[in-house]
Amino acid sequence: QVQLVESGGGLVQPGGSLTLSCTASRIIFRLYAMGWYRQAPGKQRELVAHTTSGGSTNYADSVKGRFTISRDNARNTVYLQMNSLKPEDTAVYYCNARRVVAPYDVYWGQGTQVTVSS
Repeated sequence: QVQLVESGGGLVQPGGSLTLSCTASRIIFRLYAMGWYRQAPGKQRELVAHTTSGGSTNYADSVKGRFTISRDNARNTVYLQMNSLKPEDTAVYYCNARRVVAPYDVYWGQGTQVTVSS
């Protein structure tokens, strides 16, 4: 079955950096748009960053200039480099895969906790 496995979360001080990774198995990775979402306690899940199957990217306004999404199709992996982290970035971060051609299936990872605190 398809799996998205995230790693790289943890506790970091404000101003620090983390890199999240999400490795997919049992999908044709190049056919999927990949995204990172996050959900803070009491809030709705929101899109943080997205990369198309062709490598174009877009970001939530709150993370522009601080976060970078990238993908390595040879490794079936998408990354989220997070710099200048703020306490408001604290959330569970989820990886998302969305197939861009039929049958347009969608998959989610299990989530990884990011906590920004001094």
